[in-house]
Amino acid sequence: MRFDLIDLRLFLFILETGSITHGAAQANMSLPSASARLRGMEEALGLPLLERGRRGVESTPAGDTLAHHARLVLSQIERMQGELGEHSEARRTRVRVWANTAAITEFLPRPLAGFLRLNPNVHIDLKERQSTETVKAVLNGSAEIGIVSDALEHGTLQTFPFATDKLVLIVARDHALSGRRRVALRDVVKEDFIGLSAGSALQDYLGEQALFAGQQFYFRARVRTFENICCMVEQGAGLGIVPATAAKRHRGTPGVHTVELTDRWATRQLLICVRDLEALQRPERALVEELVAASDA
Repeated sequence: MRFDLIDLRLFLFILETGSITHGAAQANMSLPSASARLRGMEEALGLPLLERGRRGVESTPAGDTLAHHARLVLSQIERMQGELGEHSEARRTRVRVWANTAAITEFLPRPLAGFLRLNPNVHIDLKERQSTETVKAVLNGSAEIGIVSDALEHGTLQTFPFATDKLVLIVARDHALSGRRRVALRDVVKEDFIGLSAGSALQDYLGEQALFAGQQFYFRARVRTFENICCMVEQGAGLGIVPATAAKRHRGTPGVHTVELTDRWATRQLLICVRDLEALQRPERALVEELVAASDA
């Protein structure tokens, strides 16, 4: 049984994308070449590694085992390269960070900018994901650092406090709800809303909360940023749900009023999570320390 590093990377790319075609593209490989490598791996093992279905491919039990060890092997290779690279000024280290929408837009930009300024050879691969996806990514080695909600079970991960993310409802000043100080989502979910673009981790999270309330959002428009939501709400286009920090930036706007959400899920404590702080490479540990320091500040 002979699997080389190209085989292992290809297999993980296929699992991450859920597609042999997309996995091959990620590996900069033609589809016939990728299919031949995958077929050779299955023949060498004598067992199928993937199950093909309508929605793509998923790993078999044998594939799960291979993926686990592939991540360990590639992680060790990256650590070796990172430690050797510390001897070279030109070496660029990549740190993979997964976080939710609010963390990326509201809490990470300042500490990340400071860290990157002091560490010119470090590149941060930042991905927006829901907390459930981020926990899995850190556990399986797809990300070194995650920012997640404390409401979620995080298993064996080490966690450190990061920030408090409070979501609020914003309405136009002349809206009937502008006289309210507090409201529950179930009482307003049937209203017209302005939401974030499809694929936003926060919008997916809010959609789940609406379903738990027995409803679903109706969006008059979906935009890319919290600032866009605030501007459209100000003009009376609909209601919006944004982090309190984003609403605060528009507090001086004449046409926007903030209403507190009474739902328990609307206030989340964000945590930094890693598998093992001591096992991280030096730049990764330094970034965690920077984020912890930002939290203390």
